[in-house]
Amino acid sequence: MKRKVFLGIDIGTSQSKGVLADGQGRILARAAVDHETAQAGPGLYEHDAEGVWVRDAKTLIARLKEEAGVGTEEIAAAALSAIGPCVLPVDAEGRPLRSAILYGIDTRATEEIRELNEAWGEEEILRRCGNALSTQAAGPKIAWIRRHEPEIFEKTAVFMTSTTYLVHRLTGRAVIDHYTACAGYTPLYNFEKQTWDTEMCRALGCEGRLPELSWTAEAAGTVTAEAAAEFGLPAGIPVAAGTCDAAAEAVSVGVMDPGDTMLMLGSTAFMICVTQADAIEPRLWCAPWLFPGTHCLLGGMGSAGSLTKWFLREVSRETAAEAERTGENPYAVLARKAEKIPAGSGGLTVLPYFAGERTPLNDPQAKGVIFGLTHGHTQEHLYRAFLESVAYGIRDNLSVMEEAGAAPQTLTAAGGGTLNTAWMRMICDVNEKDVRICEVTMGAAYGDAFLAAMCAGEAEGPQTVRLWNPEKTRLLPEETDRAVYEKGFAAYRALYRALADRMHES
Repeated sequence: MKRKVFLGIDIGTSQSKGVLADGQGRILARAAVDHETAQAGPGLYEHDAEGVWVRDAKTLIARLKEEAGVGTEEIAAAALSAIGPCVLPVDAEGRPLRSAILYGIDTRATEEIRELNEAWGEEEILRRCGNALSTQAAGPKIAWIRRHEPEIFEKTAVFMTSTTYLVHRLTGRAVIDHYTACAGYTPLYNFEKQTWDTEMCRALGCEGRLPELSWTAEAAGTVTAEAAAEFGLPAGIPVAAGTCDAAAEAVSVGVMDPGDTMLMLGSTAFMICVTQADAIEPRLWCAPWLFPGTHCLLGGMGSAGSLTKWFLREVSRETAAEAERTGENPYAVLARKAEKIPAGSGGLTVLPYFAGERTPLNDPQAKGVIFGLTHGHTQEHLYRAFLESVAYGIRDNLSVMEEAGAAPQTLTAAGGGTLNTAWMRMICDVNEKDVRICEVTMGAAYGDAFLAAMCAGEAEGPQTVRLWNPEKTRLLPEETDRAVYEKGFAAYRALYRALADRMHES
């Protein structure tokens, strides 16, 4: 009897990852591939669907099979996740008509957001959709294409997000899961009815041009013979509908029950709190969770790990050179130095809004700020202030979740940021919550492998993933720096309020 292995592929902002796992969750192989995110201008972020998404998927599948020594015929099912929501217009043959417009870091549609709010009313949009319009929303970006690229708009047969396009390439079917549709395709998804909003779709000119709705672990279809030859997969295996990367990341660490809260710390930070019932909070996003009858509140920062990458590239090049000489990870070197700086970073306050800010500010015009510099500050002070600023941004989101009636409990962390133990400690203490880290932290691709097993009927239920990926480490909040962090968080909030008008003017 041949063994059954499950494929998970996740396409991220700057890196894609893949996993092959067996039916007990043991990782047989893992792989990663980097790619560039095109910036066509200020606030314009795009991916080439074929040159990034499809290329990465093919590369990862080949590498995983080789590393694991797995024959193609042993792969029993596949699931994919990707950055979202994206907007990719495709023609009747499924061919992309332009590069994909990315999620909330792309801020091109601010005028369309304003016009939609004026035409429909912010309260009405919130009532229908469960979410306010923001740069995260796909609807205004579709309206932007309609206005600025009318020829492309007219040729579009389906507006797809990233996961939709990959699943379509494998199965020939265009589907989107309810979570992605609700959280990302505002104002086109009706939150109460859990279906596309006919009136809104007609108003934006995309009625009949959106993917079919599905639940995340349901089979979207099976791998076609053509796709099998192209991607190196067995023809006929089921492919799950899939979801956004953050949701797959939450699956990977067992965030399933009310109060469970996932913190994904990668290029950006994303929080998902599973709730007892549906809740609407205009400063956050809400959605059905991944399975029928479940709900969640969501928060997302515009920058997190991308700040540390910027810092290493622009401020601390000598650290990179030092790490290259010693063979160390440069981020580990920086973290070790920052750990020696006392909490509060010597009075520095950083606003991490280098790409605007998503929740709870929903302000695409927000700007990064470094406040309080003196001759006494060092690079280490500044780097610690960057890390603390992300911890404050996370607290800002969790505070609003609590105000909305959710009950975020232990933070289950995932993503590359979990490797930075100093950062994890700051997040734990700033938020005054336990931080739980599982055995496997590589994230979404591992969650995808589990969704593939569910799709194939090889996992008994969602909670089975906790057997796949048990807890490894738990950090408990310490009292030592609480007063410092309370003062720092107050300064963080006050600084934005004081500078917001000036940010918008600039």
